[in-house]
Amino acid sequence: MAKRIVYEEGEIVEEIMKQELMFPALSLNHVSFICKSVSRSVKFYEQVLGFVLIRRPSSFDFEGAWLFNHGIGIHLLQMDTMTPPSKKVAVINPKDNHISFECSDVDLVMKKLGQMCIEFVTAVVKEGGVEVKQLFFHDPDGYMIEICNCHVLPVLPVSQINGKMMRSKNEVCGVDEAVMMDNLLVDMMGISF
Repeated sequence: MAKRIVYEEGEIVEEIMKQELMFPALSLNHVSFICKSVSRSVKFYEQVLGFVLIRRPSSFDFEGAWLFNHGIGIHLLQMDTMTPPSKKVAVINPKDNHISFECSDVDLVMKKLGQMCIEFVTAVVKEGGVEVKQLFFHDPDGYMIEICNCHVLPVLPVSQINGKMMRSKNEVCGVDEAVMMDNLLVDMMGISF
């Protein structure tokens, strides 16, 4: 069954939301990285980001490691012939591909990275009186990692088409739904170091 959304001017738009067409994704389970040295990468993710080495299936016939913390897994795969991403290691570019971890104290992580002599760059995003702090750095194989306090930025659905605010038939529930989604996401992503 399709859901009807009524615009301020009364236009009706059919939004396809058929149950059989929706992807049944629940959450992000893990990210997987190939690396030159599994042991070096395990040490990095344990010491820098607090991940814990967990058991992986014994049926695998290749070297690797699984780590878990903060509601997400990291799977490391040994690749002896891997060409290191030297351009990424040389330049820390916040606009490059990266994985982001939310934390409650970016300054503490910055201090920890400095103590461990890990090079990083910082950025600040300002939006509607809210300030998001970001740190970017590389793991031993050159993969970009971001640490941020993104939980301070409200997560609101994009509900505008052609500059017109989409409204449900019940004018009040749109605001209530946005606040509920924001609170739910903040609770779900309440990751801290």
